[in-house]
Amino acid sequence: MVRVSGLASGMDIDQIVSDLMKAERMPIDKMKKQKQTLEWQRDDYRSMNLLLSEFNNLAFNMTLQSSYSSKTLSSSDETKVKAAATSSAANASYTLSNVTMATAAQSISTSIDSSMDPTKSLWSQRGSMDSSVWTEKTVEQAAITLSADTSTVKLAKVAISAVNQNTGTLNSISVTTDGTSKEYKVTIGTKAETLSSDEVFINEDTGEMTFGTTLTSGSTIEAFSYQQNVLKFSITTYDSNGKATGDNTDGSTPFEFDGSTSLNTLLTQISNSKVGISAFFDEGTNKVVMTRKDTGNLSSADSADGSNMVFSGGFLTGFLQLAGDAKGTDAKFTLNGLETTRKSNTFTTGGVTYTLQNNFTGDVRVNVSNDTQKVFDTIKDFVTKYNELIEKINGKITEERDRNYQPLTDEEREKLTDKQAEQWDDKAKSGLLKGDSILSSGLNQMRSNWYASVSGVSGGFSQLTDIGISTSANYSDRGKLVIEGDGTKLKEAIEKDPQSVMDLFMKSGSTTSEKGIVRRLRDTITQTVSKVEQRAGRSTWTSEQFLLGRNLKSVNSQITSFESRLTQVEDRYYRQFTAMEKAIQNANAQSAQLSQYFS
Repeated sequence: MVRVSGLASGMDIDQIVSDLMKAERMPIDKMKKQKQTLEWQRDDYRSMNLLLSEFNNLAFNMTLQSSYSSKTLSSSDETKVKAAATSSAANASYTLSNVTMATAAQSISTSIDSSMDPTKSLWSQRGSMDSSVWTEKTVEQAAITLSADTSTVKLAKVAISAVNQNTGTLNSISVTTDGTSKEYKVTIGTKAETLSSDEVFINEDTGEMTFGTTLTSGSTIEAFSYQQNVLKFSITTYDSNGKATGDNTDGSTPFEFDGSTSLNTLLTQISNSKVGISAFFDEGTNKVVMTRKDTGNLSSADSADGSNMVFSGGFLTGFLQLAGDAKGTDAKFTLNGLETTRKSNTFTTGGVTYTLQNNFTGDVRVNVSNDTQKVFDTIKDFVTKYNELIEKINGKITEERDRNYQPLTDEEREKLTDKQAEQWDDKAKSGLLKGDSILSSGLNQMRSNWYASVSGVSGGFSQLTDIGISTSANYSDRGKLVIEGDGTKLKEAIEKDPQSVMDLFMKSGSTTSEKGIVRRLRDTITQTVSKVEQRAGRSTWTSEQFLLGRNLKSVNSQITSFESRLTQVEDRYYRQFTAMEKAIQNANAQSAQLSQYFS
């Protein structure tokens, strides 16, 4: 619609309409404030649910036996025996004596030639070892098309001893250029000072081919095969059940290394493999040492007194001459008068894990008892978290509502600084959950959960006050719990009857009276969270799934409808003022025409 300004009337039509619309917009501003209030209330509810859910997770930990049955353990000599106890360990004293620690099987090679460099490729130092340690392996080389002019081409593999064809040794390699093939005579070993134009030299150490002439871009070196020298061997080890650990049919683990591998790399890969061996080269003695990572006599089930490491292959048995009779020994000791053995120096029995540190003949006593302080700290922390929870919820449901502060409209917010707007919002958000029945009921039920007796407990503690926990005498604390005195009564209860304390908190039951305090609390929290969700929903829910969401949807619909009506009202005002302007223009025109007749 074309809008006419007040040229004829001299009036500021836009300002007049704007002022009129302010009055018309008052209902929609009220709706938007209602919408903002509902959103703040929804967020407050969800923040309370987050607090309840976090406390519920903590309460779950309090339903675990480990929270009440922590053990403390002491060893009379930790330089000889270290120990740790699980919650299932009984309170008792144990004596270890006549200890001989388990050892790992170890095999040491003969001294290697002092010229051997463990960081260089083994093939480049093949003169130090018998040729029988090497195994030739055929490598099929695909055709190579050159992308640039060159006289050198690098093969993927090294340690090359021959170039072959299907019928035997190949004396030449074929190169095709522009459809024409040319044969190049192959030389491996010693390179001539100069190569003729029909020769190719292959460096057996690096795998680099050098042609006697430059090959042009686009030329193709036709497919051929060559012999690569590799080290092949296998190692067999056994687990604690006497089963071989390898993948071969005989239980061995195969290894293959090409000639470019250094001794250090070879030993590192053995150490990182599944055979369970630590291997290294000692430069001080020029010897290779292989040691089982696990202690004990770990031999084949078919030969209980056999070698713990079985080596095969010329490199291990010929060049290194590793012994084939390596054996570990089991740990031997006496535990409370019982002579026994273990494969490892760390073992668990009766819920106690022992770690042997040294051989000894005397006695070492290990005492297991309840860790009263740890259980006390766990309960104390839980009580503290509960007090923090109810303080925050009580703060929300008792917070006063200041109705002098309503949510700001966009126009009102523009007139304030950011700080002023933030302070205004804080006051406008206050008291939105004051006296809320769901949260109040949940708090009352949780207080009842704490103080009602637990029936069917195994010991003498059936109420919270029996173990020295009571309600604060200060009314303003609104039901906070207090651990009496310095906690002596609670510690005594934990020390005297830990099972009864545990039952008081985490006992299972089919009825509320039979359930422990924590299980009751979790039931109440779950019910409260569910009720709050029915009112305020979750972030992943749609508006139709909860009450405030449906209310917000209704308000949004009213706002949309009213905004459409406001557009119509504004258009009506402009039509009326436009008609007025036209009428004034017509009157002015008539007046001017009449004045002409009298002039």
